[in-house]
Formats: sequence, C-alpha cells, structure tokens
Amino acid sequence: MGGGIRRGPTPFRFENMWLKVDGFIDLLRGWWQGIEVRGRASFRLAYKMKVLKHNIKVWNREVFGRLEVNKNSALQQLEYWDGVESERTLTLAEAEQKKQSKDAFHHWVLLEEVHWRQKSRELWLKEGDRNTGYFHRMANAHRRNNSMDRIMINGELLTEDQEVRDGIVNEFQKLLSEEQGWRADIEGLQFKQLSSREADGLEVPFSMEEIHSALMEMGGDKALGPDGFSVAFWQECWDFVKEEVVEMFKEFFEHGSFAKSLNTTFLVLIPKKGGAEDLRDFRPISLLGGLYKLLAKVLTNRLKKVLDRVVSVDQNAFVRGRQILDASLVANDVIDYWKKRKEKGLICKLDIEKAYDSINWKFLMKVLRKMGFGWVLFEFKGVEARRPLSPYLFVLGMEVLSTLIRRAGEGGFISGCRLRGRGGEELVVSHLLFADDTLIFCEARREQLANLSWILAWFEAASGLRINLAKSVLIPVGKWMSWRSWRLS
Repeated sequence: MGGGIRRGPTPFRFENMWLKVDGFIDLLRGWWQGIEVRGRASFRLAYKMKVLKHNIKVWNREVFGRLEVNKNSALQQLEYWDGVESERTLTLAEAEQKKQSKDAFHHWVLLEEVHWRQKSRELWLKEGDRNTGYFHRMANAHRRNNSMDRIMINGELLTEDQEVRDGIVNEFQKLLSEEQGWRADIEGLQFKQLSSREADGLEVPFSMEEIHSALMEMGGDKALGPDGFSVAFWQECWDFVKEEVVEMFKEFFEHGSFAKSLNTTFLVLIPKKGGAEDLRDFRPISLLGGLYKLLAKVLTNRLKKVLDRVVSVDQNAFVRGRQILDASLVANDVIDYWKKRKEKGLICKLDIEKAYDSINWKFLMKVLRKMGFGWVLFEFKGVEARRPLSPYLFVLGMEVLSTLIRRAGEGGFISGCRLRGRGGEELVVSHLLFADDTLIFCEARREQLANLSWILAWFEAASGLRINLAKSVLIPVGKWMSWRSWRLS
C-alpha cells in the first residue's frame, strides 16, 4: 500500500546508483568474499545478504552521504570557479580544479537520474538522457496514486489506519486460502501430453549458464522485494556471487525448498483506476526478492518452451508464436460470417474474478500431472510461490474449460460457428481464450445457453474460479426483433 498508511521503519533498499560509484563494486566484492559462514547453501546466502546490508548502510551513511547535499555542494564549487573565471583568467591548476568540479557535478546529476528512474519505474526511458525531472514527477505521481487512507470492503467504509490494515488482511486471507471440500473431478478429461523427452527436459539440474541467461533477461530497476536487493545488484555482482546462487538452485533442485527468508513476499495493492476506494478496484501484486524472482524466471523459461505442446489452438496468451491479434481476427471472421448469412448468433464474453489468485492449487496439480509435468512445478507451491508463474499456470488451468467446451461442441450441445479456411477445410470456432478473457460463440438458442451455464458451473466447481456475471456480457449478432425480451427470459 502507498503513503496513506504508516508502515513502520523503512526497509533496506539497494540503490542502483551506488553501482556507478567508483570502487563500490570492489567494496561489495571484498565484503562478500570476507564473510565466512557454514550451513545449507540458501542459509549461507541469506546470511551473507544480511551482513552485506549492514555494511552498505554504514558505507552509505559515513562515505556516500546524502545525494541532494552532495549534488548541491558540487554545484556550489562549480559556481565558485565560474565566478572566479568571470573576473580573471584561471591558472592551469585552477582550471583543472574547475574541470574536476564540473565532472563531480555531472556525476552527481547522473546518480540522481538513476535514483529517480529506479523510483519512478519508467523503464522505457534510458538513463543518461537527462530525464531526472520526468522521473521525479512520475515517482511522486505513483506515490499519490498508490496512497490509501480509506477503503471500502463489502460495502463498509474503513478510515482508521488499523481498521484498514485488518480489513485488507482479512479479505485477502479469505481470497488466498483454498476452500476445502468437494470439487468436480477432471479425471475423465483428456489433454495433450508432453513427451517423456520434453518432461525430462523440465527436470534437468539447473546450469550456471541457464541461471545467468535468465538473470540478464530481467529488468534491473524492477520494484524491490522484502530482501531489498535489486536485480541490478545480482547482475552487476554476478562474478563473485554466482557460486552461492548456483548452490542455492542446486539445493532447491535436490530438496524442493530453500531458506524461508529468501522467499518472503510483499503483497501490494495497485489501483486499477484513479480515485479507487473499493477493495475490488485494487489489483494485488507480489513483490518478490531478487533470487526468488530469478528462480521463478528460470522455471518460467523452461515452461514457455513446452507450453504450446499442451495448450490448444483456442488459447493465445503467453504461448510462443500466438498473439491476441490472432484471436481478434478469428472473432471478426465469425461475426462477418453470421452477418453475411443473416444468421443470429451469440457471443458470451466472460469475466473471471481474481483469476490468477483464486484458482485451486490441487486442481492445477491434477491438470499438470495429466499433461505429463513432473515434480519441479509441484514443489513450487503456495500462494506466494506460484504467483510469478501464475499467468502460465492459469493458461494450463483454462485448458480444462477449453476441453469442456470442445467436447460440448462435439456432442452437439454447443454449435459454435463453422468457417471455411483458405484451403477449403472446415473450422469450427466455439471459443477463444486469451488468459482470463474468454469469448464463447453459440447459436441463438436457449438450450445452448443452458448447456453453457452447466459447463461454467462445472468448471467453477472443479477449478475454484468464479465467473463474474455482473461484468460478463452477452452480445447478440445479426437481426434480433425481440432481443430484450429474449434476454430477460
């Protein structure tokens, strides 16, 4: 949450500008290599990070100092020499001092820009282009937008700090806890499966090259997690931290776990619109520690390579070689087909509540097993753990809905739309999925909508996901003489 609620002591935050200070990386190397500790790899890593935080805090306070003060001091020194030069010609020694003052000022200006770029998270602009003012404004805008001094929860407006805290915590404990009890069974459904070679490829030991490649793909200025270390720290210091990091990955591979302090998560609320007050108008985002984020990135890279092997062509999100434009073009073809033939059709656009947060983990495990996935993804469990993989796991879970609709089409319960491909082959389009955006096409018959409602109810019972009827839309296509009365009935 933002600045509207007091959050206690400010946690440690690694400043990427420090990496541009001469000699700082050498200091980090000396501190890191000078720490001696025994125990499991993740424990050693966590301990070294803790000691390093202390050393950096002392250095920042006693050596680096305050950024604004240092910049102003350098500016005053530069202005002094400008004043002297306006009255007389500088000596060679004085000219050199002025040059040093100018270089020092430009150095502090660059560090200031890096600092505000990291805070603004406007990563599309490059540092070094003198965008400090813009970064500063965006950081302040983010702070204002993300501030929270009141919240509406289930129709009740909470304004006291502790009320807001407790209310939000209670709601998300309900949302993120998985309901126990009966769930619809998916054992009778058939899915595409990975080959044994593809499945084995997901479970090979992590290599240093794989880890480093994933690390360098990550954004160095992304928001910090509980450990306070930015991704840029691990990228710039890889040369002397890599052994401990690789050992941590080895520990996870062999034991399926690592030190708890490395996988804690900040859950923050980002407003979906300006002036948001209702809790439903905030999107929960997980801020992970850099190493935890790196592990998720490595697993995601592995998963992306095989996703298209088990996900049907009806899904277009997060799958290599597929784009949302593909789904838009197909949907457009369906509408044109119905209109040209003067046929009546229905398009159901579904909205799924808290899609990535409410899908049942046991349900997902069944889907993964039936698709041939192995232990690596099973071990990466828990609400915080699976959140980085959520988009990809969600796509796999939605394959159940895709399979149900496809089977209903084969049985004649939902007709969809029959198009002709360029080669003359017949293509039946009954649904299109792009992550949690779902379009379902059916004939304008009440029994087809009734069948669809049964499918959705069964999917909800199996997956834990809920269809938000208030935000879902039924769109008529073609000429309807009495659409309003038909819809109400």
